[in-house]
Amino acid sequence: MLRSSLREFLGSEALFHLGIPTTRALSLVVASDRVVRDVLYDGHPRAEPAAIVTRVAPSFLRFGNFEIFAARDDRTVLRQLADHALRTNFPELWPARSAAPAGNARASGVGPEIYAAFFHEVCRRTAVLMAHWMRVGFVHGVMNTDNMSILGLTIDYGPFGFLDSFDPDFTPNTTDAAEGRYRYANQPRVARWNLLKLAEALHPLIGSAGTLQDGLREYATAYEREEARMLAQKMGLSAFDASDSPDGDQALANQMFEILGLVETDMTLFFRGLAELPVHLGVDAPAEALLGPIACAWYAPDAIAPAAHERIVAWLRRYVARVRADGGATDPRQRKQRMNAVNPKYILRNCLAQVAIDAAENGDAGPVKELLDVLRHPYDEQPGREHFAAKRPEWARDRVGCSMLSCSS
Repeated sequence: MLRSSLREFLGSEALFHLGIPTTRALSLVVASDRVVRDVLYDGHPRAEPAAIVTRVAPSFLRFGNFEIFAARDDRTVLRQLADHALRTNFPELWPARSAAPAGNARASGVGPEIYAAFFHEVCRRTAVLMAHWMRVGFVHGVMNTDNMSILGLTIDYGPFGFLDSFDPDFTPNTTDAAEGRYRYANQPRVARWNLLKLAEALHPLIGSAGTLQDGLREYATAYEREEARMLAQKMGLSAFDASDSPDGDQALANQMFEILGLVETDMTLFFRGLAELPVHLGVDAPAEALLGPIACAWYAPDAIAPAAHERIVAWLRRYVARVRADGGATDPRQRKQRMNAVNPKYILRNCLAQVAIDAAENGDAGPVKELLDVLRHPYDEQPGREHFAAKRPEWARDRVGCSMLSCSS
């Protein structure tokens, strides 16, 4: 249907231009047929325009493809599938001595260590993907094993969404609202659980549970490394102290996310504003000067309690001290450029997608094309298009397609 096809087209292109590994959309064709869908599965079906989106990727193999043959105890096909993945998408792991012709159904003779290396690489790529999702506030919505790519790509855009206000418990999927399994903060843990399922599927080829555990530890290590690297970039720091020290960068980052939760704060606008902070004024700068650059990220600035206000200012002073110690006050323009290169100004907010979808369903493709053009330059200032970077409007807070989505969205 046109609605979900447009969301997938826009979503995959948005992530690609944000620098996040993803499948992509080659084309979208609107059909003359109508299809009946019940968006929220609540007994209100309606006929909608049909459409077909063409996806492209180096491979569409998912964790679930391996699970099905392991569940059937079909080790022959399981091995053939793993060999195909290795030859086609991980040639650097495929030993030359085992280079059987593509399509050869007989066993390749590849040893367990090669399959183990394959699993380790999938773990590493998945860790990088999760760190990217968390970096920009992307929430997939349906992270089952059939929606996890062995290449570490974002795949199967269903009820996805970006954080508007920062909320670790946000899930765009109404069918997941009660449990919140796929909520924003839980995505790295769900990814590890999915990798555990893949490990169980590959166990017949590898044999050693310890080797598979090593792969899962590689996931944790790689995720922590990527998270620290990306947090340093987002916060404008040259390096990141991820230790448990109460004075370290991890503590500073944890406190930052705490203040994001004190008041309803737009995460994207907060980080964009952080680059404008007048660190050259020092830790004794007036509170108004420190708050000014981030005030645009608050949904209800007049409703902030005095205690919350004090905590936010106190954190900003600690942050200024850290940036100054890092040399960030030497060249404010360079610091801003570095931060804006990793903190997008434009993301695919669900309300923006819905406005474009409404127009397209009425025969006007113009808003879709303009939105797509904006999303192709997410880190750039785009004069005249600032409204695409605005906070979620109040009308979108409870509207279907904006705050409420399902697997039929």
